[in-house]
Amino acid sequence: MKLPACLLLSLVTALSGACASPPPSAHQMYAAVAMTKAQKNSSTPSDSGLYLRQADGKWTLYGPRVLGIYSMAVQPGSHGQVVLIASADGVVRSTDAGKTWRLTTGWDVIDLRTFAFNPANPDEVYATTCWGPLRSTDGGATWSLAQAGLNLLYCQTMVADSQTPGRVLLGIEDGIYISHDGAKTWARTDSPPAMALRMVQGTVDPKIMLMGTQGRGAWLSHDSGDSWQQVDAGSAGANLYAAALDPTEVGRMAVGGWGVGVRVSADGGKTWTDRSAGLPVRNVFVLAFAPDKPGRLWASTFEEGAYYSDDLGLTWHDGGLYGAYGFDFVFVPAQP
Repeated sequence: MKLPACLLLSLVTALSGACASPPPSAHQMYAAVAMTKAQKNSSTPSDSGLYLRQADGKWTLYGPRVLGIYSMAVQPGSHGQVVLIASADGVVRSTDAGKTWRLTTGWDVIDLRTFAFNPANPDEVYATTCWGPLRSTDGGATWSLAQAGLNLLYCQTMVADSQTPGRVLLGIEDGIYISHDGAKTWARTDSPPAMALRMVQGTVDPKIMLMGTQGRGAWLSHDSGDSWQQVDAGSAGANLYAAALDPTEVGRMAVGGWGVGVRVSADGGKTWTDRSAGLPVRNVFVLAFAPDKPGRLWASTFEEGAYYSDDLGLTWHDGGLYGAYGFDFVFVPAQP
């Protein structure tokens, strides 16, 4: 018996749709970690550094074998060619998508933590270090000190305002400092006198900024960092190393730290809930929302692996990287 042509076409279309591969992710996920639980003694790290998450969920080492990798960034507009790595040895840079690497800072620059690019000029990039911020005007090929106006120097978090080029917020030991000239000069803001450990800016609403501090809990800003209010009484005295804002939903946010686990809010920071049940420990150093999976929250626990949740922490799933001390999750636009 012959099938009608229209029915046959419908059947083929349905089968091809069912067999089609899921669309590729628009971002690649990297994790900067140190495998401290079962660390291998070696002058050249063989198990710590940057890991890239593959489509099947496995993690593979990426980049150079250097000590103390804390974060990474890809220069916008470089089509994935210019990659910067923040390491204990300084800035390590690639201009060929990670095939070769070169140290672009001198012997006097160590303990790099994070990068931030000027949204209007990707050749201008800023960096935090334990010895003060740096700036570059050539995409990270060379660097200069950026300390004018700072009372103290130790810093490990910053935000380059996505809406105002040249406006940069820097977290140091006595609060948040702001620059309006691309990190050339700094002035202190009306912020809590506490060490900012992690500061993030909203994507849906860039006026929202969330900050985790040392010993003073979570702070929220609704005016791009000009003023701050403490939120979440449940973590008010904690060291919060992790802070995350959902890039797909303005009200969803999370903070985490040592002993407090993961705490989340679904109403813009008005109320907070402990969502640590299901995690192996309550010591969390990194949180991040996945840009391609609405609502997916990643957490890096201390030496017990990475976990992800698709229901704002109600349930958690093993994401690998067992034994890792996590420093950062980075999502980079995938290249064609």
